[in-house]
Amino acid sequence: MSIGGSNHTFTFLGLTFNAGNMISILLACLIVLALVYALSRHITMKPGKAQNILEYAVDFTNGIVGGSVSGEASKMLGLWGFSLFLFLLVANNMGLFLHIDVSGITYVKSPTSDPVVTMTLSLMTLTLAQFLGIRTLGYKKHFENYLKPFKIFIVVNLFEEFTNFLTLGLRLFGNILSGEMLLTMITGMATGGGPVMWIGMLPLELIWQGFSVFISCIQAYVFVTLSSVYISQKIEVEEV
Repeated sequence: MSIGGSNHTFTFLGLTFNAGNMISILLACLIVLALVYALSRHITMKPGKAQNILEYAVDFTNGIVGGSVSGEASKMLGLWGFSLFLFLLVANNMGLFLHIDVSGITYVKSPTSDPVVTMTLSLMTLTLAQFLGIRTLGYKKHFENYLKPFKIFIVVNLFEEFTNFLTLGLRLFGNILSGEMLLTMITGMATGGGPVMWIGMLPLELIWQGFSVFISCIQAYVFVTLSSVYISQKIEVEEV
């Protein structure tokens, strides 16, 4: 699914890959890497502006994780929360400023405007939660949580896992896609209606683009927060 163009796919080892998703994800990762590298080039005891920005970002994401996960697990997940938040921050906003279509095929967009990407991130989060739950509590205590408060509740608890998987990924996808779709419609109206329409739609496009950036940042925060909550639920023994 894309805005303004179709997808280019190719098959490798029997698996189908989306070229636009792969290029966009790689570009988002490179932007994050370049940003962190630029901010961390001169680490000193008396931090400068760049180091202050980086330290603020680290403190911010540590606060998100620490708000849900306690103890040693919070420290262990600090880098995970920092990396995930920065990636989502870049990925969510990338399509608002850089959207490349070639011959009707989209090669660069916001990767999180594709449900395959967001559902993959959701699956990775819930898989990490299960892994940490088993490592922290052991197999027996971890899976006993699904039998509380009564054994029959295993059906409800398993269904909750499935709904968590869907809502975590689809919430992110829906917000990013809708923002880009409306921005594309406004741009199309501006460019197709002549100079008068372009002048009239320009303020609306700037306002909506600013609002979309705000929503994209909020969604990065929400995704990391909910992911932290899911993980915290798996590494604690539920009381009956």
